[in-house]
Parts: sequence; C-alpha cells; structure tokens
Amino acid sequence: MDKLEIDHQSALPLHAQVEDLLRRLIAKPEYQNGKLLPNEINMAKKLGVSRSTVRQATNKLVYERLLVRKKGVGTSVARNNISTKLDKWSSFTHEMDEKGMTFRNYSIKVSNVVPDKEIQQLFKLAPGATVLKMERVKGLDGEPIVHFISYFHPRTGLTTDDDFNKPLYEMLENDHHIVASVSKEGISAILADKRISKLLAVEPGAPILFRKRVVCDAGDRPIEYNLGHYRADRFTYTIDIERH
Repeated sequence: MDKLEIDHQSALPLHAQVEDLLRRLIAKPEYQNGKLLPNEINMAKKLGVSRSTVRQATNKLVYERLLVRKKGVGTSVARNNISTKLDKWSSFTHEMDEKGMTFRNYSIKVSNVVPDKEIQQLFKLAPGATVLKMERVKGLDGEPIVHFISYFHPRTGLTTDDDFNKPLYEMLENDHHIVASVSKEGISAILADKRISKLLAVEPGAPILFRKRVVCDAGDRPIEYNLGHYRADRFTYTIDIERH
C-alpha cells in the first residue's frame, strides 16, 4: 500500500483517515496514469480496518467523481476529471506537475493596460496608471481546459519581456524577488459566454467554474488580481474543513 498506514490511536475516524490516504495515493503519477487501486479486501487487510470502512471512503471519492469503479476490472482515477484542493495553493503549473499532468500553454497574450476601477482601487493606483495584463489558455492532451486573466501590480516589476511559460510564482520569486504568500479566493458557477466557450471549446451556456483570486505578498499587499475559468466537466474542487 505504498507504505501508507492508518493510525489506530488517532481520534480521527478510520474512514476519514482512509479517505485522506486515498487522496494522497491517487495524486501519485502512476495512479493518475491509469494504475488500478488495491482492491477493497486487500486494502482493508493491509490497513487493519473493515471492508466497509474502505468502501465508505472510496464511495466519497466516487461521489466526487475522482474515482471510477468498473465491475470486474477495479477502481481507478477518473481520467477525465482533475482535482485540486483548497487547503493549500501553488502555481497551477506546479500543482498539476505534482499530479503527473503536463499542461501546455495554448496561447499567451501579455500587454500593458489601464485597469478597471475595481483593480485600480485594489492596487491603489492613480487614475490612468497602467498594469501588466497576462491572458492565457492552458490545456492537456490537445484539449483546452483552463483560461486565466491576471493583472499584476507595478511593484512586481513584471514586463512584457518576461517568460510567462515559466511557473508564475517561481518566476516572481526568483527573477523579481516577490514572494506570493496569501491567496484570497472566491469560486462560483457560471455559464460560458460566446468568448469563453470558444476559448475552452465548449458549447455556449455550458457550466464553467469561475475562480477569482487576489494574491498578496507577506505584507498582505496585493500583487496579482486573477480571474480563472475552468471547464466544469474536467475540474473538481475539494476542501477539507476541520471542526474546532
């Protein structure tokens, strides 16, 4: 079981521990690439829990469309669904690389623009001041999946000459000495308009996950305003919440 174990002395319920174990397991590249999970009987014996405990945890991930059961075959990662958790964050490229998924930039457009009033007020800019805008579409296996628009505070020092094929936050830290520390986010469900449907190759009116984030440095100063559109048929967001 890849040396993953259950702590039988923990106050955390066994099914919750198995669920966490499964989430870590299916994030490994070999499972993302199609390797079957250990069957429930063997997993239960290995972990020293009941089969119903394993089934309860597995059912949760099947319900979230992260796993697929095939009778007579076994359980595997849903190949058409990509999961990202909201208990931590990093650059999209880095997060997907950890899952063994190599996303490609299908298009990148970088320009200097005068932002709208919301961004102007967020960045505390003088009227007419310009910011760097970066828009890109990223995809997997020849299929566009996500669309991002980012506006960067002038203090980042980013210019149109920067290489935006690099992981964004690594570039900010290594090339511009700006450390992204906090992400303040909101997620909602919307319907794709004509432009988004064309960029993401979906029908107009198709469901889209819309994610708005403000990224701040260690001093809680905003450095990026980001809008993201994710194909709802390919992305699932999950979050673990502890009771206090």
